[in-house]
Amino acid sequence: MVKIQNNFSALILGVGILLGLAALGSLIGSAVDRFKGYERTVTVKGLAEREVPADIVIWPIQFTAASNDLTALYQDIAASSERIEKFLQAQGIKPGEISKSMPGITDKIAQQYGGGPRPEFRYSALQTVMVYSKQVDVVRAAMSKLADLGRDGIAFSQNYQGQTEYIFTGLNDIKPQMIEQATRQARQVAQKFAEDSDSVLGKIKQASQGQFSISDRDKNNPHIKKVRVVSTIEYYLSD
Repeated sequence: MVKIQNNFSALILGVGILLGLAALGSLIGSAVDRFKGYERTVTVKGLAEREVPADIVIWPIQFTAASNDLTALYQDIAASSERIEKFLQAQGIKPGEISKSMPGITDKIAQQYGGGPRPEFRYSALQTVMVYSKQVDVVRAAMSKLADLGRDGIAFSQNYQGQTEYIFTGLNDIKPQMIEQATRQARQVAQKFAEDSDSVLGKIKQASQGQFSISDRDKNNPHIKKVRVVSTIEYYLSD
């Protein structure tokens, strides 16, 4: 009788173990299915662009002069610089926004090699009057009138170092809105992908904001800047 009871107990224990293993296997299988589902992802990009006006202008005004008398040359440069400064102030540019560099003087005879013809003027000078201003519109208006001084005898020079530069410094003020716009666009793209693949769009797995870039809108309007950012976002997908 005792042996029968022991066999029955062993049978019950064995059945219980089998049922437990079966339940555990089912749970593991379900967990694996869910894990696989979470590993289904889609990576999309969202773009945000905005045009903004430059808020700083750097305008180097360069002019040249020549003479055989070095003292007279310096006097000529000083007089022309003073006329340019008065002109700029008359256009509404503040004195603190105007500066000037030391003139660059070239002695053509000292640099002359061989027996070439003697230059008409021994000395030549290049002078720069610099405007650094936040009054972009005021400075641009003054640029269009600078030719008046040219007609009065000042020989302005144009070269690569003398190009006007426009700067936009308000990036931090528009960053949050642009990131939000890029993220919203990325989610729209991901949502469309999920719908087309009969999936449900889940949470963000990882995201990369990307770098902001600031460039001229075009070569004719360097005072208008194009700000651009591309966000890369990876979303989970599920059935």
